Amino acid sequence: MRSIWNGNISFGLVSIPIKIYPATEDHSISFRQIHSRDNGRIRYRKVCELEDKPVESSEIGRAYEDADGALVPITEEDLEALPLPTTHTLEIEAFISASEIDPLQMGDAYYLGTSGAAGAKPYTLLREALKRSEKVAIAKYAHRGRERLGMLRVVGDTIALHRLLWPDEVREPAGVAPKEKVTVKPAELDLADTLMETLGEVDLNDLRDEYHEALEELVAAKMSGATPTAEPGERPAGAQVVDLMAALKESVRSAKEARGEGAGETGEAAEGREGGAEEEEEGEATVHELRGRKKAPAKKAATKTKTTTTKKTTAAGKKTAAKAAKAAEEEPAGKRQTGTKKAAAKKTAAKKTTAKKQTGKRGTRTAS
Repeated sequence: MRSIWNGNISFGLVSIPIKIYPATEDHSISFRQIHSRDNGRIRYRKVCELEDKPVESSEIGRAYEDADGALVPITEEDLEALPLPTTHTLEIEAFISASEIDPLQMGDAYYLGTSGAAGAKPYTLLREALKRSEKVAIAKYAHRGRERLGMLRVVGDTIALHRLLWPDEVREPAGVAPKEKVTVKPAELDLADTLMETLGEVDLNDLRDEYHEALEELVAAKMSGATPTAEPGERPAGAQVVDLMAALKESVRSAKEARGEGAGETGEAAEGREGGAEEEEEGEATVHELRGRKKAPAKKAATKTKTTTTKKTTAAGKKTAAKAAKAAEEEPAGKRQTGTKKAAAKKTAAKKTTAKKQTGKRGTRTAS
């Protein structure tokens, strides 16, 4: 591995000779520009405007252009004369907790290695001190023509350097957040939590750059003279959200299916239980929670159901009685009179029978 910077770590009065190595690599496929008509290579040449001819890299210097367009040459001697103690030194300024650093400030990553056997002992000392303190070191160093801010932390048995942006290089997110005032319902937050738990965690080593792999296959096919047969991927749906709750439910269902889990409450049974809540308040839905969540007490729901059933039964009984009364009122007068006469005749016949029995008894007593 080729180093990109040589210098020393200044740790108080301790000096650690080091080399800086890139910790990352770019796997992007680079393309060349060509003339579409004849596939001729497009090249850029550095040309001097005064002489109108190409210039070699060894003849190229630097200059600062002012507001009027005038160029002020800056030589290497000028830069070396700057009073920068960090020109060849990575100077540690402080030790802080890693949580105090805004991730927006973090940039490129590098590994720090020792330069020679003399740096092994102080390098190990700094590494173990960082481990035991559970802190990171903040340092300043000069690289590529400017002074930079860096963070040192332990990665395995190595000290890593993360380039940090200066605080004034991080923009404020003014005007980026939505300006519309919206209200997020608890049911929507609960369903979002369910979706997050369903998606779960992931091992970053299992993730692949599928676009890069497809691009490599395309290049290999073109080089072999074959016609690419890859089918175009599905285009993502539009960003317009019609029904947020429905989108969240579908996301949970899809995530569970992808993980081989049951759809759970996202089926017809859940929709049936959610119907009552949707009638009470439009747009609100009951959310099925994953295992481990606290559910609402079932007794209240049962009491509410019993009360509703009792009310429905009472109402039905009242309706039946009302219908019977109405039917009696609408019954023809003739039928009602006939029924009355029959009832009176029955009462008269009963009285006569009773009178006969009493007369028979009196006759029997007289004869005796």
